[in-house]
Amino acid sequence: MNPMLALRQYQKVGSHAQTSEASPHRLVQMLMEGGLDRIAQAKGAMSRKDVASKGVFIGKAIDIIGGLREGLDLENHGSDALHSQDNLYHYMMKRLAEANIKNDQKILDEVAGLLITVKEGWDAIGEVAEQPATV
Repeated sequence: MNPMLALRQYQKVGSHAQTSEASPHRLVQMLMEGGLDRIAQAKGAMSRKDVASKGVFIGKAIDIIGGLREGLDLENHGSDALHSQDNLYHYMMKRLAEANIKNDQKILDEVAGLLITVKEGWDAIGEVAEQPATV
């Protein structure tokens, strides 16, 4: 048996188990983590001059950020903050496409920095929500 194939299958099963038991908050965290992972993988592919893999990883990062964007409930909760978040996700997707075209690692770093900032805020919301209420 191919050890890499076995490892990928193990990871796939592990990911499925995590997602089936995760809260909606944790699922968003996992999407953000996945987006950051794909950006890092794209950056590595750029360094290796692996054009095909770079395109695949950037495409996956764009899909993930698109999924985060689709998860925003703009129709029912169309606050200014939510519209700003939507615009930020749109900007990230646009910049990732530009990074792919220009083969620019600095743009990948920019988008990763933005996504890290969003993730840190999202993580902090989870920490506050998980703290026991004080009376």
